Amino acid sequence: MNARRWAVGLLATVAVLALAACATPEWGKACGANADGVIECAPDQRSAAPKLAGELLDGGSYDVVKDRGQVVVVNFWGSWCAPCRAEADDLEATYQATRGAGVTFLGINVQDSRDKAIAFEEGRVTYPSLFDPGSRLALELDIPPNTIPATVVLDRDGRIAAVIRAAVKQQGLQPIVERIAAESPPPTGDR
Repeated sequence: MNARRWAVGLLATVAVLALAACATPEWGKACGANADGVIECAPDQRSAAPKLAGELLDGGSYDVVKDRGQVVVVNFWGSWCAPCRAEADDLEATYQATRGAGVTFLGINVQDSRDKAIAFEEGRVTYPSLFDPGSRLALELDIPPNTIPATVVLDRDGRIAAVIRAAVKQQGLQPIVERIAAESPPPTGDR
C-alpha cells in the first residue's frame, strides 16, 4: 500500500510540474498585462491560436477557421460557474454592440453536461457555444478549467490578441474588442 501511495504522489508531483511548465505559454511571454491583469499582445507579438473546432451545443459543428477575417471573441464558461452567470449579459451586450464591425463570439462550455449547458445559455446569449466537457480546447489555450471564466480575443488572422482570465464587464471588454477590430477592416462580402 505504501508503494501505491508513493506512486500516486509521484504522479501528482509530475502533473503539477508539467502544468507549472505550461503556466507561461509561448504566446504570452512577449505580451504585456495591464493593471487589470488583461494580457494584450501587439500585432507583431501574436501567435496563432490552436485549432478551435468541435461539436456545438445544438449538435452542429464549428471550426474557428471559417471565421478567419473576423475578430473572434472566445469565452470559456460552465453552467456551474457563478462568475460565468454574472458576465453573460455583458458578453451578449458586447456581442450585439460589435458584431457589425466584423466581430463574432464563440462560447466554449467546459466540464458540464449538455442539458445543463443548453439550459444555461437559453435566454442569456445568442452566439453559439462548443461543447467541450473534457476541457480539451481550454487546455490547448492554456486555460485551466478551474480558472474560468476566461475570454480570449483572436484577431482577424486567427492570432491571440488578448486574454482575460476573469469575468468580464462590457465596459472593459468592448474597448479591447473594438481596438482589435479597428486594426484592419472586416472583409467585404456576406459576413
